[in-house]
Amino acid sequence: MKGWLRSLAIAALVVSASALGEPHANVTDNMLRATPAADWLSFRGNLAGWGYSELAQINAGNVRNLTLAWSAPIGAGPNEGTPIVHAGVLYMPHPNDVIQALDAANGDLLWEYRREFPKGFPQRNPEGGFAPGALSGRKRNIAIYGDAIFTATGDAHVLALDAASGAVRWQTSVGDYRYLTHTSGPIVARGKVFTGRTCDPALPGGCFIAAHDAQTGRELWRRAVIARSGEAGGDSWGKLSADRRRHAGAWGVGSFDHDANLLIWGTAVPAPSPEFLRNSARGELLHTNSTLALNADSGEIVWRFQHLPRDNWDFDHAFERMLVDIPLKLDRSAVWVSNPRIRRDEMRRVVTGIPGKTGIFWTLDRTTGEFLWARPTVMQNVVRSIDARTGRVTVNEDVIPDDANDEYGLVCPAAIGGKNWMAGAYSPQTKAVYAPLQNTCMEPEITSDAPGPADMYALAPNPRLAPNAATLGRIEAVSVETGATLWRVDQRAAPYGMLTTGGGLLIAGDSDRRLRAYDARSGTVLWETVLSGPVAGHPISYEVNGVQYIAVAAGGGDLLSGVYNALAGLPTTRGGNTLYVFALPQSATTRAVTQAPATIQTSIAGASAAVVFSKEQAERGAALYGAACARCHGPKMRGAMAIPSLTGRAFLRRWSTLSAADFAQRIQKTMPPEAPGSLPNESVLDLVAHWYAHHGYQPAEQALKTSELKQLRVARPDLDAE
Repeated sequence: MKGWLRSLAIAALVVSASALGEPHANVTDNMLRATPAADWLSFRGNLAGWGYSELAQINAGNVRNLTLAWSAPIGAGPNEGTPIVHAGVLYMPHPNDVIQALDAANGDLLWEYRREFPKGFPQRNPEGGFAPGALSGRKRNIAIYGDAIFTATGDAHVLALDAASGAVRWQTSVGDYRYLTHTSGPIVARGKVFTGRTCDPALPGGCFIAAHDAQTGRELWRRAVIARSGEAGGDSWGKLSADRRRHAGAWGVGSFDHDANLLIWGTAVPAPSPEFLRNSARGELLHTNSTLALNADSGEIVWRFQHLPRDNWDFDHAFERMLVDIPLKLDRSAVWVSNPRIRRDEMRRVVTGIPGKTGIFWTLDRTTGEFLWARPTVMQNVVRSIDARTGRVTVNEDVIPDDANDEYGLVCPAAIGGKNWMAGAYSPQTKAVYAPLQNTCMEPEITSDAPGPADMYALAPNPRLAPNAATLGRIEAVSVETGATLWRVDQRAAPYGMLTTGGGLLIAGDSDRRLRAYDARSGTVLWETVLSGPVAGHPISYEVNGVQYIAVAAGGGDLLSGVYNALAGLPTTRGGNTLYVFALPQSATTRAVTQAPATIQTSIAGASAAVVFSKEQAERGAALYGAACARCHGPKMRGAMAIPSLTGRAFLRRWSTLSAADFAQRIQKTMPPEAPGSLPNESVLDLVAHWYAHHGYQPAEQALKTSELKQLRVARPDLDAE
């Protein structure tokens, strides 16, 4: 049985190229810069990090009618994946480095890639620290460029897959998987694959961002996050040698400015957290908790901005950066600090949003890194002040311990974040950023006065609700033009990733299984459904055959939903990992189900000769299918995981140029799985008759004969013209 499944999976790879219909349309830089409305080509829909779809078929006036169009299972594990869509194919990253290509109209499997990990993976490093690979089951995103799909693996590789088949084009190691891993995937632009990663504190010198050639996988450059002695910012680590400057990951997903050829990436924290244990005195620790603007060709730092120096609290700033061109109409009374040099209505190219766990909203000039304005959202007490002209941060000494016997006291927010990796979204309609927030604080405890690799941050956060908060979750809409809050919604559950649309909607899931559609201008809830578990994937929208879809992954396994729900007084619910896809009624999927059999016969089969089979043949075939085939292909022939569907548009496209004789031959060679080739001709004819009956053909007086099979088509070649 296992050998048959493996051979069938390999067969799926071979036939999948024809399943895509026309040869794969290459994704170009122009397409990534101005993504076609029907596609979703990158993690946040565009390389500017917006999380916005201009599609408007689903809108504030009709979203109440949204219904499930189709769903597909996702493999077990931490389910935080976000699909991409191109030319009617949806590519979904599963936990543990599995990638599937699905027909975006109905979820039929086209191909699957499954990573084979080294023996014993994940493994602790020789110093006895944690195994970074233990985090690697989660994979938040993949990328597409040219005719390839790109991913970064848990065992420290960057690789490219053929978009039409899933076959590996190239793979390149970026280091020792005992010390580093990837929880997020790449972005790709101008022929380069850009990746960040997380690194074990036991890795001397810390983490890095890298670029690889998209055609060959050759590493082009790597930029260490931690500044070295002799570099700008190198003295900010005091007298620590390079091998004692540790951690500082870049584990989020970057943005790309096409005009300036700038890669914009966020960075994370040092380790251990208490600075007296690092022996870094009061050094700012560049480039931790910073925004780095890198020359995409060389990796050189063009500018840097540090949002939180001297991190003592595990407050990563590795989250999304949104790139917006906008005239500033700043309401100085609405923001905490603003640069006095800003002129009203001055057009600026900005990087904006909430890049870190403090929940502070930052806006910078993305050409120069100049500070423009900042304001808090949730309660925070770690940043005491920000210099209005330079943006330089002064931290609150009252929440920094002096030694192992000192106490932090109440620190806000908690290390689980006022904002975390769940990405907000920007709408060009409202010129607002929508942020998923949590009202949290913590009372940290130092866990070791001589931390080793196994001690990680040497900090136990002990999170709690913020003292001023009645609920945990908050969604806040902040104007990028003025800095003012347009609206705010408080809720029990923690909100997760977000999508804005041309239909005036904000789509957001939460830790309590809810997926909602909000009016983007007012925050009014317009539609809601309950899914199988925390909605830890980011929603996307795309269009196939004139139908707009909204897709999101849900289920369970993310690191934070259990903690969030406990703080909110909600049950921790984990369900089967599933990709859910919604559309308005009368979508293509709904029509195919509700049409009369005669119409189905005309639209999906169109054989070149009359299909003639007897009722008795079809009945025998149905019984045989139920006994020998349905356990794998499903009672409705839809297949599952690596088992291909025997129906639907993807199947029909694969077989559009083949005859029923080819179909019968495939059955005879592969069925039943435990004894392929053992079916007599009569049984094969019965199964073919059942297939035609299942697709709406009516039985006749005469039986189907082997000699007639070559005259019959399984599907019409011009099916795509329907």
